[in-house]
Amino acid sequence: MAIIDKYNFSGKRALIRVDFNVPMDKTTLTITDNTRIKAAIPTIRKVLDAGGSVVLMSHMGRPKLGPEPKYSLENIVSEIEKELGQEVIFAGDSIGESAYAITENLKPGKVVLLENLRFYPQEKAGNKVFADKLAQHGDVYINDAFGTAHRAHASTTVVAECFPNDKMFGYLIESEIVSVDKVLNSSEKPLTAIVGGAKVSSKITIINKLIDKVDNLIIGGGMAYTFAKANGGKVGNSLVEDDFLEMAKAIMSNAKAKGVNLLIPIDTVIADSFSNDANIKSCSTDSIPNGWMGLDIAEESITKFKRAVLDSKLILWNGPMGVFEMDNFQKGTKDIAIAVAEATQNGAFSLIGGGDSVAAVNKFDLADKVSHVSTGGGAMLEYLEGKTLPGIAAILD
Repeated sequence: MAIIDKYNFSGKRALIRVDFNVPMDKTTLTITDNTRIKAAIPTIRKVLDAGGSVVLMSHMGRPKLGPEPKYSLENIVSEIEKELGQEVIFAGDSIGESAYAITENLKPGKVVLLENLRFYPQEKAGNKVFADKLAQHGDVYINDAFGTAHRAHASTTVVAECFPNDKMFGYLIESEIVSVDKVLNSSEKPLTAIVGGAKVSSKITIINKLIDKVDNLIIGGGMAYTFAKANGGKVGNSLVEDDFLEMAKAIMSNAKAKGVNLLIPIDTVIADSFSNDANIKSCSTDSIPNGWMGLDIAEESITKFKRAVLDSKLILWNGPMGVFEMDNFQKGTKDIAIAVAEATQNGAFSLIGGGDSVAAVNKFDLADKVSHVSTGGGAMLEYLEGKTLPGIAAILD
């Protein structure tokens, strides 16, 4: 493995796996959040400024039947050009002759974007022949796609075998690894984890992993009602996973045994339908009337959660406190986001990960007021869980 800051890129073509799977408006095909493009710019600039050229490769969406215009990376060329401040040549394919014609004698300073890798089923299959064909576009391989590092695909894992001495991480993956390691391995206390989102089932592994590390574990979002019901509460029509009530009880008793301060919402903003225009009131989380559902945390919970956040030295946040996409149910998520930013300003280290948490800090213009915003939700969770990520292992190998 090489190190990006020590590598001589002069006259070399760097094949960079980026994660440009950005959210798009389905009608206009315009980008609604360019965080992932911005995050890749420092690595691209490093190669260009050091006298190299760049060939970018990425996936976009989940095309089923080969090429589909709505998933073409041609739709994002102008946004990359805007962020990079220079022309980006679009190849129109990823392994065809027309693509090789462009990259074969690429001059220093030039940037090429290959077409969506997932237009070929061989990408997700981790096909060796496809990886070998991709490798022909570069003299050195850089993986800077943390969002796909947990997938053993051709462009994230297999292609690294073609560059035994000329493979490395980009700045983005480096900072992701450093940030997660800081949360998991730092001796600074208190460490607070905020885990939200819809379902307990998708977060069980991470919650069980965190109970061994954290001082405070804050539970929010839809998953809170499974905990409330497991405690004997009445949660009306709120989202509940009845299959996981016993698991919720086990988590609560495990937290108690380990001295972890487990915070579950005391009060809730409830609505009589899943709509921004619904009738709204607040009540105790364990006495939600039938026909009503919890869609956000209410004032007492916000106050209690904020106190824990502001007392923390390390903060990990994955998942919103409520349905923050609707204005009437965004206050809990917004107030916690502001508290995380305030704690960061006071010297805490904060790591935000998971699509919805990232969308929330962006919505409330707080992304630059936290320590690190992860670009990979699933990858970050798996890394936190202690799993080996194929995209990381392929470089370290």
